[in-house]
Formats: sequence, structure tokens, C-alpha cells
Amino acid sequence: MIEFGHSTHVGLRREHNEDTYYADADMGLWLVADGMGGHEHGEIASALARDTVVAEVAKGIGLAQAIRLADEEIIRHSNKRAESLPMGTTVAAVRLRGNEYEVSWVGDSRVYLWNGELKQVSQDHSYVQELVDQGAITTEQARTHPHRNVVTQALGVTDPQSLRVEVVNGSLAPRQQLLICSDGLTEEVPDSHIAMVLAREDLSAQECVDHLILAALDGGGSDNITVILIRCR
Repeated sequence: MIEFGHSTHVGLRREHNEDTYYADADMGLWLVADGMGGHEHGEIASALARDTVVAEVAKGIGLAQAIRLADEEIIRHSNKRAESLPMGTTVAAVRLRGNEYEVSWVGDSRVYLWNGELKQVSQDHSYVQELVDQGAITTEQARTHPHRNVVTQALGVTDPQSLRVEVVNGSLAPRQQLLICSDGLTEEVPDSHIAMVLAREDLSAQECVDHLILAALDGGGSDNITVILIRCR
């Protein structure tokens, strides 16, 4: 049996929420999209990503292909606009069928697995992640790096020929959890605190989400915050 919680918050320093999300246990689809490009542009890009992925998956299209089609839809929409401002979004999505899950993402919105300890399933498409991979900085240094918000892949702005839609598959066992979040959470809340919250068996999935949102706000709330938690009972 699946239990899930979800919430989004504009944060403390932004006027608009460019994050969006989708959560549907019947469909077995959950996703978070973090838009970029300023007011309206980011909101439109993330909403287009959400709506396109949901519609395509409902038709039976695979998750990674649905994300590629979302990229095409955002580019098509952007090309119709009079302004030439960029319009893009990250996306991190989970498709659950039975106890088998598929994770797919572009950008730095994340998916974590809790199986007694916290493990990041996705890998950020970001400048600082490339520095970490090269051994130039540590993971801890990446959290405060001045260019930590620079993504190297995003729907709508990366050349479609260079777009990397990553996919990871796995199985979700009882008492395990999948967390999907925008960087508004991970910017403010260290993995150790996220792990501490997910370890609390006295909290429902929604209560865990609410605690994480509050922790991000307590940490400064510098960005929009979106969190989904999927729990296998």
C-alpha cells in the first residue's frame, strides 16, 4: 500500500512560485518541476512540463520519452512568444508500477531513496556537481558554492540533441520511501536532517513533508520549496 504527502511553498524571498508538481497514486506518477526564466516564464515552463508528462504517460508513453516530449512542447511554446527571454525547467519524476519504480530527471531537482538510510538516486545536472565529480570541491563545499544554482541541463533551454534524460530503475520494499524535491529544500536542509525526518515512524508522509518545508523555511527559504514523499507501507 502506498501513502504519500506533498506540498509546495513560495519560500521567504521570492514573490512567485515557479515550482509545480503532480501526485497521483492511481496513475502511479509523481513529479516535481522547478521553472526558471523569471515571473511567468518559469511558471509556464514548469506547468507545461507537468501537463505534458502527465498526458503522455496517461497514453502509455514511457517516462523518459514523455519528458523529451515536454522539452519539445516548452520549446514550441517559447518560440511562439514575442519576447526572447529563456524559459526552462528542471523535472524529477517517479513512475511506480507494483513495487517497481522508474526515476527520470533533467536538472537539479532530486529523488532520494530512504531504506534505513538516505541515498540520492538522481545525480544533479549542475556546475557544482561537475566540480564534485572532478574532485575540485567536496559535497559540503558544493552546498555553499556561489554557482550552486547553475544547472547544466534543463528542459526548454538545453539543445535537444544534447539533452540527457536520465533513468534509474529499482524496487520499493515495505517501509522504504522515495522523496522528490526541488532545490529549495536541498539548498537549505542538509541530507542528515532530511534523513532524520524520514526516519521518524511516528509521522505520516504528509507530516514528514510539512516538517521538511518548515526546515527549509527555518534555513532561510531562499527559493521556492516543493516536496513529495512516497512511502511503501
